[in-house]
Amino acid sequence: MYRFLLTPRWFGINVFLLLAIPFCVFMGSWQLSRFEDRMAESRDAKQSVVTDEREAARPLAELLPVDKATSGKQVTASGRYDKQLLVPDRQVDDREGYYVLTLLRTDGGKALPVVRGWLPGTPDPAKVPAAPKGEVTVTGALQASETPGDNGVSARGGLPAGQTSAISAASLINLVPYDVYDAWVTLNTGDSGMKAVPATAPADSGLDLKAFQNLGYTGEWFVFAGFVVFMWFRLVRREVEFIRDAELGIVPDDEQREQGQRDQGTQGQSQEKTPA
Repeated sequence: MYRFLLTPRWFGINVFLLLAIPFCVFMGSWQLSRFEDRMAESRDAKQSVVTDEREAARPLAELLPVDKATSGKQVTASGRYDKQLLVPDRQVDDREGYYVLTLLRTDGGKALPVVRGWLPGTPDPAKVPAAPKGEVTVTGALQASETPGDNGVSARGGLPAGQTSAISAASLINLVPYDVYDAWVTLNTGDSGMKAVPATAPADSGLDLKAFQNLGYTGEWFVFAGFVVFMWFRLVRREVEFIRDAELGIVPDDEQREQGQRDQGTQGQSQEKTPA
């Protein structure tokens, strides 16, 4: 009954089945491992933010450039405060407000963006405390430059003078006449009574869309593996039914029509050969 499985046509189908199932299981397992890795990265990143607050602050030069290993680390820098900007559309404790960003001119000439704190409501320069005068030393968590449109960072333009949507060297370099570090610092204690802005985990270390895409792909690969098995059993069942019908002398309708057409053609040829 099942000798047809050894025919050349079914040999190809069986080989495809034996290759497709392990491949689907492998790809599904790999996507699942990627999701689990991102879960672990998210937990480690959140734990790192808490742990970094207890570490001793290190000079800025030792932690640049900012990467996953140095983001959130405690850093210290000295200089004089210069231009001040407001960063709208920022939430702290689920409340809408804005960051107060002041550029710290270091001894090397470059400026370090420092978030001195957060205030509720819409940006209002009249409500913002003035930056301290003279030489200051700041201590806070080092953060990577923001990318507009990512992680809740606003990408809208046309802001009023004295405001910026993203804290990044690319955005600030057009607002000041000097070089800016490709990083920024959020103070551990808000300046002049402002609320301190909590440090965030490094980019690409949380449960973002990519993580859930990995989880979705995991399900797709396992579903496809099940579909391949289902189709193989369906084809086998149809083949067995066809063999049983043939043994009982039952011919499918399509084959009956083809046989009838062949019979009619044979009769026509016989009539043409018969002399009038």
